Amino acid sequence: MQQTLDWIDWIVLIVTLATIVGYGTWKTRGRKNAQDYIKGGNTSKWWTIGLSVMATQASAITFLSTTGQAFADGMGFVQFYFGLPIAMIIICLVFIPIYHRLKVYTAYEFLENRFDLKTRSLTAILFLIQRGLAAGITIFAPAIILSVVLGWNIVTLNIIIGVLVIIYTVSGGTKAVTVTQKQQMFVIFAGMIAALFIIINLIPDEVSFVDAIDIAGATGKMQVLDFSFDLENRYTVWTGLIGGTFLMLSYFGTDQSQVQRYLSGKSLKEMQMGLLFNGMLKVPMQFFILLVGVMVFVFYQFNPSPLNFIDKSEQTVLSSEYGDEYRTLQDKQAALFTKKQKVSLALSKSTDDSLKKDLFQLDSIEKTYRKESKFLIKKAVDPEYTTAYNTLQNEVEALKSNPESEAYLSKSAELTSLYLDAAKDTQTNDRDYMFIRFILNNLPTGLIGLLLAVILSAAMSSTASEINALATITVIDLYGRNQKEEKGEDHMVKMTKWFTLGWGIVAIIIACFADLAENLIQLVNIIGSIFYGNVLGIFLLAFFFKYIKGNAVFFGALITQAIVVIGWWLDWMPYLWLNLFGCVVVISIANLLHVITPKNNHIEVNSD
Repeated sequence: MQQTLDWIDWIVLIVTLATIVGYGTWKTRGRKNAQDYIKGGNTSKWWTIGLSVMATQASAITFLSTTGQAFADGMGFVQFYFGLPIAMIIICLVFIPIYHRLKVYTAYEFLENRFDLKTRSLTAILFLIQRGLAAGITIFAPAIILSVVLGWNIVTLNIIIGVLVIIYTVSGGTKAVTVTQKQQMFVIFAGMIAALFIIINLIPDEVSFVDAIDIAGATGKMQVLDFSFDLENRYTVWTGLIGGTFLMLSYFGTDQSQVQRYLSGKSLKEMQMGLLFNGMLKVPMQFFILLVGVMVFVFYQFNPSPLNFIDKSEQTVLSSEYGDEYRTLQDKQAALFTKKQKVSLALSKSTDDSLKKDLFQLDSIEKTYRKESKFLIKKAVDPEYTTAYNTLQNEVEALKSNPESEAYLSKSAELTSLYLDAAKDTQTNDRDYMFIRFILNNLPTGLIGLLLAVILSAAMSSTASEINALATITVIDLYGRNQKEEKGEDHMVKMTKWFTLGWGIVAIIIACFADLAENLIQLVNIIGSIFYGNVLGIFLLAFFFKYIKGNAVFFGALITQAIVVIGWWLDWMPYLWLNLFGCVVVISIANLLHVITPKNNHIEVNSD
């Protein structure tokens, strides 16, 4: 059922967003030269840099998907960020001093000085591909929200959100992005703190915050650390510390959307302190956001929840031929809720382990119901899926007389896989809708508008950083560097504005074709992991392998990117490990090519 915002919520939402856009446009009016427009005039203090870096990474996806991730799987996702503080220290000691000494506009300028133009251009193109895709997804995420709230078409909303971001990013460049991100982070922090406070107060009075943590813990939601070496497990201490470190090194050290934030710093010290500030606060911030999602889970132990958080999908299945089956499932969930509520209240007054086991079992049953609901929705919205499933099911039934046969086992595995695929469909995958539906149905007037502003502010912040960086790379590393005649500053600023507009339009187009996939925050990190390891390896070759020349790196990077894409496609390993894998592969191949290539084919370049 479509939600209707109260007029107070509309005022809070519109005033907040209009203030941010208006302030960014006004504050940066009249910025003409390249130094101001692209590097923000090198005037940013460390706290501005730190908040800007955090805001760039904290997109709407962070608040929609991270809370949904916690609701479904618990706090374990925080391990993904364990490598971030390590990466910040390394970047402060290695990357930033080099960028500052060379006075570069982009990270990739250094690569031409160290290798050659084609290696610089290739690395810039790899960035443009992955960050262009990610920019579209950061627009798509808030469009989901407003489509739920307003019932508007997502394509229309993608265009509106994209245009809002383009207005102040084109107007003020890097400085506009940086100055607005401080206000955006203030709105984000205020909104999330208020949300957690309200959620805790919505839980029954006799259940304390400590009791709520115990209830969440009984279902495994508070398990933060996993020291296993299971490659099938995406989030462990080791994937965070190793794979996460390599991902964060590449993201913060070589991704222009982040590099451009700290290159605007007033001095080397300000840049370094800004990144260290981010390193100190980022993990607690993500822990806090995950905790909000877990508290929503606890709330639903005492309050009825829908089988699926996408209203439209539930309406579709209820009006289909599978409606009776879905209603039966709803009745089962309602009966289960009564048991959950009783056990959760009892657990808040007791430490009996048997109650914890009971609640864990009830939660497992509910997960089964939710999977079944997604399966029924998928059948209701996709007749082709239904036909394929029924055909495969008949084949399995025909082979049932010989359950030990290879054919039966193979077909059964296919049937199970097809059943589970139903949970990944755009119209069934409801993780990213959970938090917004909770907000609309349960939070008080005014706070709803504030939290919508939080999510939209985060989207605008990260998208602005991305299209600003995309335009900068296009102008500096591709357009400007490949011009036969040197262009003046006015021309470069004008072209940066045009490319900002162009990349904004590209991001909107990508958003219009985006899909929820399994989870938006995972999708963004998967896209990054496919490219980041290779890019990081190129920079490490530049820093630490002084004997390696341009040809070896260029062709090694091309081969590596193909290998990583194949590895991802064939699911060789959890995506976080692709960062380490890509880094090691490009370094190894470049060294191998250096050894087997005749010495007179090596390109001699300045390695200063």
